[in-house]
Amino acid sequence: MTKTYTVTAERGTSDVWVLECAELGAVSQTKRLAHAADEMREAMAYQAGINPDELNIVVEVILPPEIAEMKIRADEQRQEAARLNTMAQKNTRDLAVALRKSGMTVRDMGEILGVSYQRAQKLATT
Repeated sequence: MTKTYTVTAERGTSDVWVLECAELGAVSQTKRLAHAADEMREAMAYQAGINPDELNIVVEVILPPEIAEMKIRADEQRQEAARLNTMAQKNTRDLAVALRKSGMTVRDMGEILGVSYQRAQKLATT
């Protein structure tokens, strides 16, 4: 049976990430955030008295407030960009279909859409 534990990771003063699982009282550190879960796995398994493979570790990064705010804004903007990109792709496909239905050649469609004629043909048929 796998149990999920949260590990907090906060940047220490000596260029390392300080890791803590408050639930188990396990503490460690790592130079790379990507290694946080692996770094904590053995210590947490020992503290909990279970097999390391039975641990599901979620790493929660704690950032200074001003950086956390910047991250939130960047995440929101990336989501908005992805939404706009999806809309642009759909609108481009719709335009390609409309151009094709109006009798345009794929070469003319490519010029209008700003893509190769092969891409224009593919857009018009999807």
